[in-house]
Amino acid sequence: MKQLVIFFLGALLISACEKKPDLPTVASGSLVRLESFGSGNGVKPRNVDIWLPDGYSEQGNYAVLYMHDGQMLYDSTVTWNKQEWQVDEVASELIGKGTVNPFIVVGIWNGDEDRHADYFPQKPFEQVKVNYGDSLLSANPEFEGLNMVVQSDAYVNFIVEELKPYIDENYAVASDPDNTYVMGSSMGGLISMYALAEYPQIFGGAACLWTHWIGVWVENKVIPEAFGEYLGSKLPELEGKKLYFDHGTETLDAKYNWAQKHIDQIVENDTTSNLIYKSAVFEGTAHDEISWANRLDIPITFLLGNE
Repeated sequence: MKQLVIFFLGALLISACEKKPDLPTVASGSLVRLESFGSGNGVKPRNVDIWLPDGYSEQGNYAVLYMHDGQMLYDSTVTWNKQEWQVDEVASELIGKGTVNPFIVVGIWNGDEDRHADYFPQKPFEQVKVNYGDSLLSANPEFEGLNMVVQSDAYVNFIVEELKPYIDENYAVASDPDNTYVMGSSMGGLISMYALAEYPQIFGGAACLWTHWIGVWVENKVIPEAFGEYLGSKLPELEGKKLYFDHGTETLDAKYNWAQKHIDQIVENDTTSNLIYKSAVFEGTAHDEISWANRLDIPITFLLGNE
């Protein structure tokens, strides 16, 4: 009998540990979850939460906004810090007003402990590591992140080669670049920029909020300069694309001012791309989902607006 009780308690514990995360509650529209989506080719499979607006119709022709950190987008009651982007509320309001045409949101969960490796743009990372890795590490142990193995090429390829074809086949969406956009914040801002630069034939634009230009957790110029050099080399391929950056001035965002100005100058000096570009500063705002939610209408309108 004692062994039976132990077995029963053990089964309950295993069941609790394996419990799937709750589907977020949305204020409008509806959610569909793809559980553990992906082949695991280079990046681990992950949940994808797809938001469909009210009135979604299989006869529609919706634009698609791919967003990183998908578990943070819709419902603060299920997020680690009890904050959310309020994507469902903001998107519904913009669609209801006619500010943007109806679109769906594909919220890609981050890889948890792999988040930094998934989101750090690979080509600039490898360039920094080759040129400066040893000297940066010897100068400051907070550059330890340069020892990681990044997999952002595989992550972006996962979106382009696995997730997007699934969305295009199973949802009533327009698959062309003018209806396909990508958005993220912090490290998610970096990988959004990288996705557009690597796949301009797929994405029509990227919105990069509170972009973590310093790459690690200590303020520096080497990593932002590497990003600037990379983006500058890609600008000729971004003819007519949309690219949005913003940042606040408090908490972690206080470290971004010089870096964003540096990126802005590179874009302003370019004469080859005819890039549709916006860079904004929101004074007094911090590096958190509350700040992003309060300004989310601006980048969504920039990417998807009817004007």
